[in-house]
Amino acid sequence: MEDGFVKTYIDGFDDKLQGGIPEGSVVLLVGQPGTMKSSIAFNLLFNNAAQDDKKALYVTLEQSSKSLTKHMVSMGMDPKQVIDKMEIIDIGLIRKKLTQLQDQSWMQVFKMYTKNLKETNDYQLLVIDSLPVLNVLAKFSNPREELFHLFEWLRDLGVTTLMITEMTPDSAKFAEFGEDFLADGIIYLRMAEVGDISVQRQIRCVKMRSVNHNGDYHSLLFDGGQFKATKAITQSRG
Repeated sequence: MEDGFVKTYIDGFDDKLQGGIPEGSVVLLVGQPGTMKSSIAFNLLFNNAAQDDKKALYVTLEQSSKSLTKHMVSMGMDPKQVIDKMEIIDIGLIRKKLTQLQDQSWMQVFKMYTKNLKETNDYQLLVIDSLPVLNVLAKFSNPREELFHLFEWLRDLGVTTLMITEMTPDSAKFAEFGEDFLADGIIYLRMAEVGDISVQRQIRCVKMRSVNHNGDYHSLLFDGGQFKATKAITQSRG
């Protein structure tokens, strides 16, 4: 049983989760392109490190750590401020390890690397950005079974995990291979059409085990260096 919660540090949203994400959960952060998934995930790690003294690891498989850092600095979240609490590793580092350990599969190297960092740095929070890229790199032959074992491995690791995954604009599915059933929680981000010309970024908790959460859509704003979830006042079409 979880003994605490991890705050999302989205003002107004943690209240909808009765305090945050239960510790030890594996949560999908799902959304279409442009919904700020990586920024939301980074915001969670950065603020938990800065304000709650929690160690964190961000694994970026889609862009370099330099590119990610540059973008987050522009949003007021400089990793240098939490350099002793938060680490970013990217696909380049994992590929380097893979060439050194040619008898190991990509997934074996990924697990070895993240587990070693857990043992040396004892991080409590983990972001994997993103699950579709991990799926491609790992070359899963049986995605449903192999993802089941990955989710169980993450739970055994003893960390709270956010796994970013992307939806296509015309899809109503949160996951391709049943990850939505495997996950302890699903946080959904979308760009909703409002009226004829406006688009509103929105957030919703679709699922969160062990929490009597609010499942409504909320407007997602970024203002003054802080994410905020407010009541969606205007009726959306999406």
